[in-house]
Amino acid sequence: MTTILGTLQGGVGIVLSFILALLVLATIISEVLPRVQGRPGNAELIARVRAWWVMAGLFVLAVLVDKRVGITFVMFLSYLALKEYLSLIPQRRSDRRVLLWVYLAIPLQYLWVYTGRYGMFIIVVPVYVFLFLPFRLMLTGVTQNFLRASSTLHWGLMLTVFALGHLAYLLVLPPLHPAGGVGLLLYVVLVTQFGDVAQYVCGKRFGRRKIVPQVSPNKTWEGFLGGLVSAALLAVLIAPVITPLNRLEALVLGLALPIVGFIGDVTMSAVKRDLGVKDASSLIPGHGGILDRIDSLMFTAPVFFHFIYYFVYGPVRG
Repeated sequence: MTTILGTLQGGVGIVLSFILALLVLATIISEVLPRVQGRPGNAELIARVRAWWVMAGLFVLAVLVDKRVGITFVMFLSYLALKEYLSLIPQRRSDRRVLLWVYLAIPLQYLWVYTGRYGMFIIVVPVYVFLFLPFRLMLTGVTQNFLRASSTLHWGLMLTVFALGHLAYLLVLPPLHPAGGVGLLLYVVLVTQFGDVAQYVCGKRFGRRKIVPQVSPNKTWEGFLGGLVSAALLAVLIAPVITPLNRLEALVLGLALPIVGFIGDVTMSAVKRDLGVKDASSLIPGHGGILDRIDSLMFTAPVFFHFIYYFVYGPVRG
């Protein structure tokens, strides 16, 4: 409790109050106003807003309690995302013998996060797991579709374990701002998700010209630009409150994160179209599955982390 109260003081508390105000406003728009006006509310919108209450609550509670709890929360998110991914991709029967080693990559990767071993964190999945998994697949003796099996497993680990792991590593970076790693994690998640929501709302309201209709028919230039501007404004406004970023750095990230997030969104849409599914699962009401909700974040997390690590922490490390 003392840890939570200490973290809530200052900038983090201000940003969390902003998130609470957004959720309350969304609830009023989706549920209260329709009742007052005597009309039924939009069921999809109601489900989305209620799900946001749960997701935001779990995330905030996890990162505020303790650094170890926050890392464990992101690790569990990696597990759920990887499990969902593996349930979608076509697999050979022989691949099931290798899945234990795939899942073991999760605690191995987050061990380096917890101990702050950046060198090992940055190479274990893209180097050593990359080299080991094809060898383990070879030992099954099945060579048909061998290349497809090894590449899909590795790509899934890169997205759900390696990329998401950058969120957890923010929590172990030395604090350059009173908000510390919690502020950095809150910043990238809030800017990414706020950009996604603004893009969705602007696309629904003003969307006319489609960007990639064959891949994601609902993505429009109007929605994309609306999300870009909204995320950039938010990024600049909250940067001095919870991060060590200056205005220029915040503006660069405010423009980069929604663009990279859009790339992640449409890339995962292409994956789902290839697999013939609309949503990765039905785990989150109104949102689909875990992958549907973090598709942007899997791409923005490493971009944000490396920007911070090299351009903000780099000069400090000398």
